[in-house]
Amino acid sequence: MSGVMKRMGMIFRAKANKALDRAEDPRETLDYSYQKQLELLQKVRRGVADVATSRKRLELQLNGLQSQSSKLEDQGRKALALGREDLAREALSRRASLQQQVSDLETQHQTLQGEEEKLTLAAQRLQAKVDAFRTKKETIKATYTAAQAQTRIAESFSGISEEMSDVGVAIQRAEDKTAQLQARAGAIDELLASGALDDQSGLAKDDIQSELDRLSGGTDVELELQRMKAELAGGPSQQAIEGGQQDAQHGQNGQNQGQSHPKFDKQ
Repeated sequence: MSGVMKRMGMIFRAKANKALDRAEDPRETLDYSYQKQLELLQKVRRGVADVATSRKRLELQLNGLQSQSSKLEDQGRKALALGREDLAREALSRRASLQQQVSDLETQHQTLQGEEEKLTLAAQRLQAKVDAFRTKKETIKATYTAAQAQTRIAESFSGISEEMSDVGVAIQRAEDKTAQLQARAGAIDELLASGALDDQSGLAKDDIQSELDRLSGGTDVELELQRMKAELAGGPSQQAIEGGQQDAQHGQNGQNQGQSHPKFDKQ
């Protein structure tokens, strides 16, 4: 059961990863990363502003303490001039206390000033990185968009090529059918010319002409047969052959006269 659950978990993660890959758009991811960098840069700038504000507040406190210190020093001088050494001692004592506060504030001011300089330098470096990333991001987005367009165009051309292939097959079938019909028409013409098929166009010979042609062909065969017999028998005189030819012609004329008026039954 444990092995089955692990396998199901792996299949689920693989399916989810594949679905995320299909749903992910690199351009959107780059824009999101750029937005996060801008937010980080804004935080650094806000930190620089806070440190600068604290530094400025310390400077105001230092100016106030230094002003009080100068005032106490003047009061001490006046007290000594008037013979009031006790007042002069009090004024100088207060001035010494203020000087200690001024010294502490100057130390804090130097620390804040150093932090401000560091944050300002970090903000400048981060700004440069953000600007470089923005340029790179736009370049990658343009390249990705161009590649996506090229892919769509290639897929379109692929589809057109497949369609043209189908069209080519259809054209080839049409050419084959055309050639087959042409061959069939030529064969029918040859059969009609040879008399193997009946010509329904009305241009064929009638039955009388066919009978005459048959008798004429039979006479020619008889003459050729007599000639061949004469050659085999030692060659009789040409008059015998011609006489046989005349007899065959008389017989043909008689048959033609007998068939010159054929009778046809009325349908």
